Amino acid sequence: MKGFAMLGIGRTGWIEKENPVCGPLDAICRPIALAPCTSDVHTVWAGAIGDRHDMILGHEAVGEVVEVGSLVRAFKAGDKVIVPAITPDWNSLEAQGGYQMHSGGLLAGWKFSNFKDGVFGELFHVNDADGNLALLPKGMDPAAACMLSDMVPTGLHGVELADVQYGDSVVVVGIGPVGLMAVAGTAIRGASHIYAVGSRPNCIQLAKEYGATDVINYREGDIVEQILAKTEGKGVDRVIIAGGDVDTFDQAIRMLKPGGRIGNVNYLGEGDYIKIPRTEWGCGMSHKAIAGGLMPGGRLRMEKLASLMETGRIDPGKLVTHHFVGFEKIEQALMLMKDKPRDLIKPVITIEW
Repeated sequence: MKGFAMLGIGRTGWIEKENPVCGPLDAICRPIALAPCTSDVHTVWAGAIGDRHDMILGHEAVGEVVEVGSLVRAFKAGDKVIVPAITPDWNSLEAQGGYQMHSGGLLAGWKFSNFKDGVFGELFHVNDADGNLALLPKGMDPAAACMLSDMVPTGLHGVELADVQYGDSVVVVGIGPVGLMAVAGTAIRGASHIYAVGSRPNCIQLAKEYGATDVINYREGDIVEQILAKTEGKGVDRVIIAGGDVDTFDQAIRMLKPGGRIGNVNYLGEGDYIKIPRTEWGCGMSHKAIAGGLMPGGRLRMEKLASLMETGRIDPGKLVTHHFVGFEKIEQALMLMKDKPRDLIKPVITIEW
């Protein structure tokens, strides 16, 4: 089969590989909608998870089941399915402990384009199919549903990590596709003031549509100073980090109230340490908590998020700004994600076989 791969750090290209083999609990799928991710960019061009050779990229997909293993009960060939970016081993001790995204080790629930070939191939393998696939609801647009594989669950996990409560004031740092879903999730959770930090006009407009009450443009001044000015120096209850770098934690601590909580879902592709300001962290005694996590995976999660989409509680289809048709357009879409023109939020490729 053909796939678009990381050849080494800073290098990509099309390669040929043997078709994946289906185990008794597994499924083999062909993609019908794919999306490149900023994580793919970090993986290839920053070497964020180390060198990988001839590894097929991609972890965001809606697919069609081609083959299932002998022990799979919930799916059959021909089913259209949502494929989460994180596909845990559900019989692992880590999953039993509630951290399925780390099944088998740190971040090991993230298999696609990390430990094994990803979804940018003509065929791809899904482990533990009954636990990791979800049926695509009838009538749901595969391109929009592709956002359910990563952008929606990651953004909403930021809301969970920050533990947003009714009436909370919340800052969302970074309003790319993940941050925009964090804004939407924060609104669903009942936050009052939602401050969206970003600068691109289309992202700002969409953040407002998803529920942002205020926009903080980092090009117009220090974001901490802007937040403190808007909150009369008190700061906010919660901060969700969906963009930035290792220095962003410094800003988050400074704008957070004592007893507040930071939820980080930003993939830190570069840097050795994050920075925590000692005084603003109360010399270590401020009760300002930091939680960072990889999104949960699994069938139940996908089904619940799909139901939010079906009922109109979220509309992730608005994230799709660039639509490509044809398997061969994967490279073009990925390079678009790498270059990030100002009108881009998310590219999607749809495929008819």
